[in-house]
Amino acid sequence: MKEIRIERTKAPKTKPADQSKLGFGNYYTDHMFLMNYDKGQGWHDPRIVPYGPIELDPAAMCLHYGQEVFEGLKAYRSPGGGILLFRPDKNMARLNSSNERLCIPLIDEEFAVEAIRQLVLIDEDWIPNAEGTSLYIRPFIFAVDAHVGVHPANHLLFCIILSPVGAYYPEGLNPVKIYVEQSYVRAVKGGIGFAKTGGNYAASLKAQDEADKAGYTQVLWLDGVERKYIEEVGTMNVFFIIDGEVITPVLQGSILSGITRMSCIDILRSKGMKVTQRLISIDEVAKAAEEGRLNEAFGSGTAAVISPIGQLKWGDKIMEINGGKIGPVSQELYDTLTGIQWGKIPDKFGWTVKVK
Repeated sequence: MKEIRIERTKAPKTKPADQSKLGFGNYYTDHMFLMNYDKGQGWHDPRIVPYGPIELDPAAMCLHYGQEVFEGLKAYRSPGGGILLFRPDKNMARLNSSNERLCIPLIDEEFAVEAIRQLVLIDEDWIPNAEGTSLYIRPFIFAVDAHVGVHPANHLLFCIILSPVGAYYPEGLNPVKIYVEQSYVRAVKGGIGFAKTGGNYAASLKAQDEADKAGYTQVLWLDGVERKYIEEVGTMNVFFIIDGEVITPVLQGSILSGITRMSCIDILRSKGMKVTQRLISIDEVAKAAEEGRLNEAFGSGTAAVISPIGQLKWGDKIMEINGGKIGPVSQELYDTLTGIQWGKIPDKFGWTVKVK
């Protein structure tokens, strides 16, 4: 395994004084991890250096053709003062899945987890300890070739940055209002919808902006061909509980294979609940809502963990779910996941990785 060169900052930043006002993605720690890729040499020169600007040529290919991928995971402060990661191996495996689709050289997944571990240890004083807070970890890779021409890059940079965060949504664990998108398409099977890459999020901005102006927190995407099958919310996978059965859209290459999603499925099945991954149409959900059979709906993701859905707007139809309150399954999932992540309850699944 490569040795990571470490250069510590000589000018530490002032940390946020009020952890209750961290928000999400507003502050960044003192250090970052960098590693270069050059064709013929492979990935080399792994280093942890002071956080700061990255110099790019104006012709850098990532700026023109979008060859970049990223991940998102968190470090948590346990009650005894330890530090835990949640399933980082799955994040690095997914990063390589994105790399493969975007023609980016694969990384050593075990080494990447070690790089995260060392970076988190160096900046461990930045890990907040207030209720519901954590240290968000953002690994990303982008093309740096100074060339205006469409082809896979020969030179790339792998970077990891850290950010102390609170709740992703202003609502926290209170149910969010979701707008069902009917005009725009984010991804289709065969495209890059399953990859964690900026292009997917760029494609969602217009719809998100319109939803925001209408007073809705996020967009629920339908499939790009028939425009009727539910796919995912902009920043979360989505689940519906109909007649006591938990249903989530099947992975077909157009939506993200969420780490929290797979964890939710495992937890629910361990508790004896029926969980089905299949096609589910917006018509089916609307009919279940009308008939009083839609018990709960929620999103899952690293940033929000579990986000209950209190209202869905589909055209002129507005569906109120569980009286606009968090349901028992959503609450239990949130309590179980965060309990494991923060080391407050036993991790019988073996998901957490101890950093310290």
